[in-house]
Amino acid sequence: MKQVYLDNAATTALRPRVINRMTEVLANTYGNASSTHSFGRSSKALLEQCRKNIAGYFNVSASEIVFTSGGTEADNLALRSAVRDLGVTEIITSKIEHHAVLHTAEQLQKEYDIKLSFVNLDACGMIDYTHLESLLQNSEKGIVSLMHVNNEIGNILDIEHVARLCKENKALFHSDGVQSVGHFKLDLKEIPIDFLAASAHKFHGPKGIGFCFVRKESGLKPLIFGGEQERGHRAGTESIHNIVGMDEALKIAYTNLETEKEKIASVKSYFINQLKKAVPAVSFNGNCEDKANSTYTLVNVCLPLEPSKAPMLQFQLDLKGIACSKGSACQSGSNQQSHVLAEILDEEKLKHPSVRFSFSVFTRTEEVDYTINVLKDIVTA
Repeated sequence: MKQVYLDNAATTALRPRVINRMTEVLANTYGNASSTHSFGRSSKALLEQCRKNIAGYFNVSASEIVFTSGGTEADNLALRSAVRDLGVTEIITSKIEHHAVLHTAEQLQKEYDIKLSFVNLDACGMIDYTHLESLLQNSEKGIVSLMHVNNEIGNILDIEHVARLCKENKALFHSDGVQSVGHFKLDLKEIPIDFLAASAHKFHGPKGIGFCFVRKESGLKPLIFGGEQERGHRAGTESIHNIVGMDEALKIAYTNLETEKEKIASVKSYFINQLKKAVPAVSFNGNCEDKANSTYTLVNVCLPLEPSKAPMLQFQLDLKGIACSKGSACQSGSNQQSHVLAEILDEEKLKHPSVRFSFSVFTRTEEVDYTINVLKDIVTA
């Protein structure tokens, strides 16, 4: 059976160079970075070199990079500490954020009785910046949490604009950058953001490792207590091989960014154009067709399929060897409807199936052709 992987927004394949580098470290640099002997010192030196390298990609200090188990932990670290330790009394977010942000915000509201406010969205799921400014002007001590690139519909936030609105109104700004780090360049020295979450497995690095950018002197306190690792921000023995893998993956991603971006964007455009020809009644959710306001890595498609046939669509695609998602991978295994699409689509459109296809530098044109043919057969059957 043909195998086509179009679920890169869920996770990406490890690059061969990343595997080789991680294997080398697993075999040779196995000391605990907190140990004072030579084995430990070798691991510590490698750890800090990786931290320095990663910080360099974002034009920040190495001390502002805190290694975590991934994006979810980084989101929790920033938001929980902001409320628990930094005096935040209001979280301003949107209803189409990743559940790592939404569920954390809801839990913090229960625990600390904070105010939880949601910024308005337009029909495509774009942030209403005027409403955001209004919320900020009426907030006493707030933190804004808005993702840079939406993981389901691909909308891009004007992160510089939001950061400056927050600074003007003396609010903190946290952004889930899981879908953008490794795919877009961010100069965090120029963008006045306080916290940014990232996860290595979204840019061809290993799972189980990520980082949180924490603006210097933010006052952030740890989420996990124990030893003094990560300058006291995150206890637990560092996973050196995973950190090295993340560093290597990020190095490759940013070294080849423009070339790979052009290739992936071309694949996305080809997918959209060919799908329109094959299935003329198809529509696209969010700003998928807007190159300026949508990421080049994914497309969210609403298919003109009878509602009664919708539940079987992903199963049919899987039988043909095509991997994709109906929403976030964190919820695609359940029967729950996408909370993102439920927020922006009308009832009629929600009756029809929507599928997210996401691309990488490894996606080939013939794989797109195969997928389009399968979709056409399913719709016209």
